[in-house]
Amino acid sequence: MSQLSDEISCVSCTESSQESPMAATSEGSDGEAPSSPDPNSLISYSKAASYWDGVPASVNGMLGGLGQVSSLDIRTSDELLTAIWKRPNAPGRERALDCGAGIGRITRLLLSRRFQTVDAVEQCAKFVEAARTALADNPHVGEIYCAGLQEFTPQPDFYDVIWCQWVLGHLTDDDLVQFFARCARGLRPNGVIIVKENLASGAEPEYDATDSSVTRPRALLEAIFERAGLSISSTRKQNGMPRGLYEVRMYVLRPVEGVES
Repeated sequence: MSQLSDEISCVSCTESSQESPMAATSEGSDGEAPSSPDPNSLISYSKAASYWDGVPASVNGMLGGLGQVSSLDIRTSDELLTAIWKRPNAPGRERALDCGAGIGRITRLLLSRRFQTVDAVEQCAKFVEAARTALADNPHVGEIYCAGLQEFTPQPDFYDVIWCQWVLGHLTDDDLVQFFARCARGLRPNGVIIVKENLASGAEPEYDATDSSVTRPRALLEAIFERAGLSISSTRKQNGMPRGLYEVRMYVLRPVEGVES
């Protein structure tokens, strides 16, 4: 789940098995349960980077051992793009940005087949190297940036689609709002931000100490969209995933007219 990787180990974690200090509460000396720490305060970009440095640069590594879901994931994402382009005010097909691109799985299997040029941004240096090697002969791949999303700024008025998948749980709420705002400024007319993320089933975000990420509930993620000046153009659930995993939901987001991002 990283600005570090286009796919996250969290995609392979069941809700029951994911470590979460939010659930590890006990009664205090006054008989009341102590408050749980804010998951935002637990997110560490350096710890997440260290985790991903130890993950193999492979599809199975990117997907936390669930490499078999890759074809399903790509197919349903492709269906989403097809549906978007059938609607009024559809985004163009000239340039896309793959955020948290990992070894370039989504760029290689999806975006480079749908757009004239695809740029990618990834924090983990060894994944960037693997992506550059794998995509070296692909004429539709442009720049591959080595940077974390919390610090990355897309070029203004540059992208038709900005794709963010299994990565946003590594950003704090405030950093995510600011990232989305920067992305909104990076969109061309009719451009969209596409988000594909795991959702927690409860009312609170769940922290994973393994890779220092959070899985947000739907209400919180959608509130972050609103804070960033984005509206939900459409949303759909990812079906067909193995049982026991988090719900995966796809969002098509557009900047709200008249809202300064």
